[in-house]
Amino acid sequence: MIFHVHAHVDDHMFKATAKTARDAFAKAIEWHVVGRLTGISISDSTRSYSIAEFASVMALAEIANIKASAKQYERNR
Repeated sequence: MIFHVHAHVDDHMFKATAKTARDAFAKAIEWHVVGRLTGISISDSTRSYSIAEFASVMALAEIANIKASAKQYERNR
């Protein structure tokens, strides 16, 4: 999946593309902390998220994956 990271500064827009959610999140954090950019969003081509929303969605997806793996492990025991 391809992710797009956007930020607006004055009348300029910065764009980056990432192949993974982790890379997109890292770029957004870099721009926010190091670049002191604001209005940063991460898009998965379906929906656009703020940094906080994206972190939450990715954490929930990771939890769901862990639960699914645990269930699969229990079934195969």
